[in-house]
Amino acid sequence: MRDYLHSKKILLFLIFFFSVFVFLSCASIPLKSYDEQVSQWTSYKDVQIWMENYFTYSISKLKEGMANFKPGQPLPIPINTPRQTYEERTGVCYDAALFAKETLNRIDPSYEAEIVFIERRPYFESNHVVCSLKIDGKLYIMDYGVPKKTMRRGVFGPFSSLEEYGDFHVNQNPKLNRIKSISFGWPEYAKVRVPDLSNL
Repeated sequence: MRDYLHSKKILLFLIFFFSVFVFLSCASIPLKSYDEQVSQWTSYKDVQIWMENYFTYSISKLKEGMANFKPGQPLPIPINTPRQTYEERTGVCYDAALFAKETLNRIDPSYEAEIVFIERRPYFESNHVVCSLKIDGKLYIMDYGVPKKTMRRGVFGPFSSLEEYGDFHVNQNPKLNRIKSISFGWPEYAKVRVPDLSNL
């Protein structure tokens, strides 16, 4: 009996020691920086996979923005840089769209990725920002700036025009009556919040 207990203690000690060793080994492996990671990506699919697996929509940031939003006033929440979004792995549609735009254009400028602003109605539905890109010259939309539970995340297309995507977007969102406008570029109230990326 004594030998059995002794053997069991040794086994437990070895399991504990091995677990600590594995934990410390993993903890000592540095995570890749945004620049290192992007330098290894070769396709929009790499961005898509990362967004699908790691980006989480921030309900708290959305609520903060909605609570403090005033028509005609600047966006009341900051827009994160792509590096911040990569490190924090969370944000709202503005963060997801800027991350996609900058990252896609770094991987391959032929994507011609751009911000697309969707002015939605009715008014209780917040406006939305996505990222457009061109694949073989055709228009696609990358949208990961929505909660996972909506099942509306992904890369969609091809579309013949922004207006065609606008119709698709309304059909995706049963609460929307219509889109008032859809256009390339940031809305005026968000421009002041777009971070300066010239030094990044």
